[in-house]
Amino acid sequence: MAKGSKTVFFCKECGFESAKWLGQCPGCHEVGSFVEEPVSTGKAKRSVNRLGNKPVLLNEVSAEDEERTTTGFSELDRVLGGGVVPGGLILVGGDPGIGKSTLLLQVCRNMAGNGKQVLYISGEESLKQIKYRANRMGEFTDNIRLLAETNLDVIESEILELKPEIVVIDSIQTIYREDVSSAPGSVSQVRESTNTLMQLAKGHTIPIFIVGHVTKEGVVAGPRVLEHMVDTVLYFEGDRHATFRIIRGVKNRFGSTNEIGVFEMRNEGLRQVLNPSEFMLEGRPTDASGSVVACLMEGTRPILVEIQALITHTNFGMPRRTAVGTDYNRVNLLMAVLEKRLGIQMGDYDAYVNIAGGLKINEPALDLALVIALLSSFKNKIVDSETIVFGEVGLSGEVRAVSQVEQRVMEAKKLGFKRCIMPKVSLKGLSDVEGIELLGVANVQEAADKI
Repeated sequence: MAKGSKTVFFCKECGFESAKWLGQCPGCHEVGSFVEEPVSTGKAKRSVNRLGNKPVLLNEVSAEDEERTTTGFSELDRVLGGGVVPGGLILVGGDPGIGKSTLLLQVCRNMAGNGKQVLYISGEESLKQIKYRANRMGEFTDNIRLLAETNLDVIESEILELKPEIVVIDSIQTIYREDVSSAPGSVSQVRESTNTLMQLAKGHTIPIFIVGHVTKEGVVAGPRVLEHMVDTVLYFEGDRHATFRIIRGVKNRFGSTNEIGVFEMRNEGLRQVLNPSEFMLEGRPTDASGSVVACLMEGTRPILVEIQALITHTNFGMPRRTAVGTDYNRVNLLMAVLEKRLGIQMGDYDAYVNIAGGLKINEPALDLALVIALLSSFKNKIVDSETIVFGEVGLSGEVRAVSQVEQRVMEAKKLGFKRCIMPKVSLKGLSDVEGIELLGVANVQEAADKI
């Protein structure tokens, strides 16, 4: 190793630095997260404030809203809080093959079509590969430039020379700095590269999209400090073998973190789904037991989904429980509530629960729909296809209130539902809605009787 260098140990999760390897990180208490990285130990230079920045009073800071740039997708603009903020650093993570590069290339196409100068930098694909994908999407304008490069010094010089209005980096794990003596994708490289891009974005008010790989646990690979450095973190979710994708904001300094955008994967790329409720309910059976429609909230948007349950007699000594799209332990808890409060013995039955469409939902308002779906399958009785159900269920069997009731009811009415089973306490302050019958229930017994 060169003189003036040494190795230290970094935590991959939080970036904690240690002179020796530790089994558990003192910072985040993660086990087995330390990796060895070489670092330079050259003499530090004295910092000089070349920009002449001085402390100012809070009241003197201008609080005018930043002018946002639309991405051409209203679904993505919703998640970003209204559009792209100048100087914003946006991290997009997701499983391999989920469509991250496809989405960002379409965003580049939309913004270039609106007259924006776009620079798309790829460290994983050649220019021909990008061109093949672009040919499937349609015509591109001359406002988009492509660069296949992984050296951050070269990337920085090109950005400063071209002065683009939008930059896309695909991906941060392939970018490296020559003065950092570790491999691309390591803790040091990802941290230093992101820091340089952040200074470029803030110093020149250039919005930069960064693609990040994810680990098998579903989090962005590299140090956890990466998510702390960027302004916005978006996760692209969904089964790559299914047709739809969901982009969810888990961090956003310029807007809400509760919004989602829904897209459908097609041969020509991703197409935004403006009415997810109608899309999720397509092909729903109307004459099958165990099928119930629930209304859930994702941020400010109500989404109707179909809850499916199947109860069958077990052929083994231990019944099997399976949950797809929701919390497995929550299903077991609700089945215990049914056994205790309604006297229904399910100890000899297998239970399978599925959220149709592949959504992953953990909202408490799903509880009552799960209970009704389990009862419907157990008793082999069909729930009216024009009935919608939502509400939280407690261990005593009570049905508790949920938020944003009016938005849920109006969404159900818009899609033609005639009856709504909801918590009785939520009826207070809610005026009658013409065209849909509102039935309040106080516990699971009342819900079972009215269904």
